[in-house]
Amino acid sequence: MTAAKHLAEHAAGPACCETTGESLIPVDIALEKGLALAAPPVTIEHLPLMAARGRVLAAGAVAPAPMPAFDNAAMDGYAVRTADLAGDAPHALALAGRVAAGDGGRDADRAPGGSALRILTGAPVPPSFDAVVMQERTRREGDRVVLLETPRPGLNIHRAGEDAAAGTRLLKSGQLIGARQLAVLAAIGLAEAPVYARLRVAMFSTGSELRQPGETLAPGQIYNSNRFTLAGMLERPWIELLDLGAVPDQPEMLAATLARAAAEADVVVTTGGVSVGDEDHMVGLVREAGGEIHAMKIAIKPGKPLTLGRLGEAIYIGLPGNPVAVFVTMAVVGGPILCRRAGLDQGQPATSAAVAAFGWRRRPGRREYLPARQVGVSDAGLPEIEAMPRTNSARIAQLVSAEGFAVIEPEASEILPGARIAWLPMERLALA
Repeated sequence: MTAAKHLAEHAAGPACCETTGESLIPVDIALEKGLALAAPPVTIEHLPLMAARGRVLAAGAVAPAPMPAFDNAAMDGYAVRTADLAGDAPHALALAGRVAAGDGGRDADRAPGGSALRILTGAPVPPSFDAVVMQERTRREGDRVVLLETPRPGLNIHRAGEDAAAGTRLLKSGQLIGARQLAVLAAIGLAEAPVYARLRVAMFSTGSELRQPGETLAPGQIYNSNRFTLAGMLERPWIELLDLGAVPDQPEMLAATLARAAAEADVVVTTGGVSVGDEDHMVGLVREAGGEIHAMKIAIKPGKPLTLGRLGEAIYIGLPGNPVAVFVTMAVVGGPILCRRAGLDQGQPATSAAVAAFGWRRRPGRREYLPARQVGVSDAGLPEIEAMPRTNSARIAQLVSAEGFAVIEPEASEILPGARIAWLPMERLALA
């Protein structure tokens, strides 16, 4: 396909949202301002391990003893002293005992020279024995075992401390507790995990046109998909979510809901009402309630109306109303802010280098996040990325097919097929 055809199929058309001379805050600076609002948590809870999955670890974990604590057999077989084995295999040794997992193994070390021990996986290896021959490399002959190979010292033995020495830091504060973290906490004998208290997040949508799925739509009304987008992003074990639904564009109702949200939550997230239309009340209501606006009019596309501030002790994140803009701004900016406020050690999602398999024309000035997917690998080993055609901030269905975002930096006015671009896969987003 020619570059011209690529550009024709993906042309963004004339930009309509930037105003000549309009001052926009770069995305990175807006994020810095938002992160500055996010004081780390101080309240710590202690939960049984089985209840700690998905929570944020509030203290590091250190190995109190070597891991493993003793030399143990890596597999079923026969423990031997390599010094007893002269010449080449086979070697015939008398069986002097048996050691299984959980045995103390003290008496087994008294086995006479020139003998072997039957040993099972995980069993302690007596100190004078220095190799384990797997049973598949042996042959039993009554009360003797015949070794079919000559083992080297240390064969098939897990040495004490080879996983971690005593005092090794195993986990750090701020990690999300998943299966691997639970395994480590259990392995060092902790019955409880110190975790940060769940982050309280209140959310509501603004707009008199919004109806809930299942309700009948009148002319001019739409279903409130933003509520479910946010719920899908925020329903997490480390978040306590307060869903306040949808509120009509009536200042009194919006103010009352905003006041309740700020009183009950650490973070308030709203959708819609932060632009410059006649029914966009949220910025004014935050200020009227004594709040502060720290960032608005962000150089991001979609999502320029994104607004960040504080109301009382709560962080305020005012998202735009268009569905794709809600997802992008919450994932790229809101997500890192919530992670910081919850104590989660996860920063801004990192992009990687990629190659454009599409063409794009646009007005420069904003960092643009285009829903996209990987369609191949370049000769240089970089992912080849294809943007969804004719994307805009209202095309929520495109997000289902997207594997991530092609990120176009503010200064770029044209992307040609084969150009280097930044690629942000969905799995790198904390709230995707």
